[in-house]
Amino acid sequence: MRTARALALLAAIATAAALPPHAAAGGAPAAYPTRPITLVNPYAAGGPADIVARSLARGLEKRLGQPVVVENKPGGGASIGTAFVARAKADGYTLLLGTSAGHVVTPLMQKTAYDGVADFTFASVVAVQPIMLAVNPARGIGTVAELIARAQAAPGKLSYGSAGVGGATHLGAELFQQAAHIQLNHIPYPGASPAVNDAVGGQLDMVMLNLSASLPFIRQGRLVPLAYAADRRSPLLPQVPTLDEAGVHGAQAATWYSLAAPAGTPPAVVQRLSDAVREVNDDPDYRRVMQDQAIELMALAPGQARAYVEKDRADMQALLGRLGLLAK
Repeated sequence: MRTARALALLAAIATAAALPPHAAAGGAPAAYPTRPITLVNPYAAGGPADIVARSLARGLEKRLGQPVVVENKPGGGASIGTAFVARAKADGYTLLLGTSAGHVVTPLMQKTAYDGVADFTFASVVAVQPIMLAVNPARGIGTVAELIARAQAAPGKLSYGSAGVGGATHLGAELFQQAAHIQLNHIPYPGASPAVNDAVGGQLDMVMLNLSASLPFIRQGRLVPLAYAADRRSPLLPQVPTLDEAGVHGAQAATWYSLAAPAGTPPAVVQRLSDAVREVNDDPDYRRVMQDQAIELMALAPGQARAYVEKDRADMQALLGRLGLLAK
């Protein structure tokens, strides 16, 4: 009997050894990651999202022990890159640097091939960045009051660029127009970098973009900062008033960034990624880069991150309804 039991035990061990190495929790791999990870940025290279994606990727590489390769898939109000990740295998090797545009706003404004919340698992919300209103210096506009007067004199003539339809930069400008009782001409771009380049080049009158996109040109005198769409001034440009201080109320706007994976990604993998984000945030070099770009760090746990995104969807649904921008 002892021999029979011993043989049965050996057979069980041999069978287990032949199976794929999965941990008990949620079918997660026993060792993750074991190969390179792709982090999809749904915006053009060179913009604020790209800075966050590449800085975060470098930090994650050090903590996870595998390369994290950033792949830009811009366009469609961030829906192209977001849809790509929604369709990817839920194994933790294809991740998304998500934003409100791809997860929330674009699916509310138009039909998309994915659900921005249900089709994803959120490892964390990693950062938030307020928006700066800046104009081309050749326009001769030096204050928000002067901009409003110019826009009221010629409704729809002044143009502004955003990082895409439905993103925080677009909706922030819509809120600004509503609060200031003006009409501007919206020119959407697949990311902040091409928009700010056209503003500097004179093809656009102004931009409302994340501060990191316009800050180098502001410092060079090639853009004039008018107001910061936050509840307090930026420490990088303390002389620039907030929109509230400039007399335009209720137009605060910011971009948030998530680290997301396809729905069904094993919980142990998601938790490993969330822990890694917190570890990256403790890196002084990473913190310095983010502070230099006026990016405020966050490190929400998976449950907190989902709740954050769901609240943003509820808030944006109400806002888009007021603006008449919800999909019919």
